[in-house]
Amino acid sequence: MPAVRRQIMVRAAPRRVWASLTTPEGLASWWVDEARMEPRQGGRVWLRSEDDNGDPVEDRGMVHVWRPTSHLEIHFDSVGKSPLAGTRLTFQVAYVGEESRISLVHSGSALDDEETNTRFDTDWKRAMASLQSILDVEG
Repeated sequence: MPAVRRQIMVRAAPRRVWASLTTPEGLASWWVDEARMEPRQGGRVWLRSEDDNGDPVEDRGMVHVWRPTSHLEIHFDSVGKSPLAGTRLTFQVAYVGEESRISLVHSGSALDDEETNTRFDTDWKRAMASLQSILDVEG
């Protein structure tokens, strides 16, 4: 199955990284405009952002893996017009020395399309750079 993979190192402890990945404030600081997440396995996820035309886009999903400070996996609902529909997003966090390594894998059949895969790769590169910048400053 095709996937986008990204990895960054940040000067922040795993707890700080986890907050950036799982709280409404954290997600809104680097990825989406608004977010809600039930903090548990089986919890619902709701994200809102704007597309390139300024139109609102909503994504809904469910947390399939919730291991605080180390592993988060979200499966997005396969209904709707969102580009995330039917995809899976996995974050893994590991403490390495005085830094944290954040690994992202975004997979799903939507990424079979080369244009979509390239767009997601570009979007994740930008989003992960934003996350890195925020965490390195706040560390």
